[in-house]
Amino acid sequence: MRRKHIPQRSCVGCRGVENKRQLIRLVRTGEGTVEIDESGKRPGRGTYIHPRRSCWLAALQKRRLERALRLSSPLTKENLNGLKTFAEKLPEEQ
Repeated sequence: MRRKHIPQRSCVGCRGVENKRQLIRLVRTGEGTVEIDESGKRPGRGTYIHPRRSCWLAALQKRRLERALRLSSPLTKENLNGLKTFAEKLPEEQ
């Protein structure tokens, strides 16, 4: 039997490679905001990150998220606070 292909993606926070389904997708919208894409199918430039607080904080503090999504300007305070609030609810390690 043939094995089904499982897409691999790298985490923008730690650069670790994982199955696409085990990562959270973030997408840059047409308005330039960054949102969590729960379905994984929203249009726009996307990037992936582990569901770990350490990966989220590294991505936000080191501006990796802005580079990966090719943002022309830094994240707004509201957008940044929303992502940090989501990150605080995540477990430290899995």
